[in-house]
Amino acid sequence: MGKLIFAAITSLDGYVADEDGKWDWSRPDEEVHRFVNDVQRPIGTHLYGRRMYKVLAAWETMGGPEEPDVINDYAEIWRAADKIVYSKTMETVASERTRLERDFDPKAVSELKDGAARDLIIGGPSLAARAFEAGLIDECHLFISPVIVGGGNQALPDGVRLDLELLDERRFGNVAVYLRYAATSHR
Repeated sequence: MGKLIFAAITSLDGYVADEDGKWDWSRPDEEVHRFVNDVQRPIGTHLYGRRMYKVLAAWETMGGPEEPDVINDYAEIWRAADKIVYSKTMETVASERTRLERDFDPKAVSELKDGAARDLIIGGPSLAARAFEAGLIDECHLFISPVIVGGGNQALPDGVRLDLELLDERRFGNVAVYLRYAATSHR
């Protein structure tokens, strides 16, 4: 049985993008990127909404001898994982090992978790909100950037109560902080 993990790089005030949709403040440096690679290396399946997938699909062709090792490593990790994109409007996907689903069905995702040999990760706050609401999230992995953006696209949904237990934490040289929590109860 796999766990469903929500992972996000957020501002200190809890946004993945500011009010203008910018997220340049969240780009990880090499130390953080290497850590993200290690966290995501064991993931078997990535679940994405349309917008998150369109951003991350660039990894399908990224990499090469001119790129830093950390970039090439993540590109390999991303390409090796299965991906499910939830979208009512996309016609096709632009990456291998990727399938398109029209609807996010909590029962189907629960069955996917039950049958998974490896963990799953869900990216994008809109899609993740649906998983939070359905009580499907087992862990939260948050990378907190040292910036307050004052508004924008929230990382975590309103209206959901989830008790958490801190499993791990790490402070990076760029003063970003990693927090890993296990869900202990859904209410």
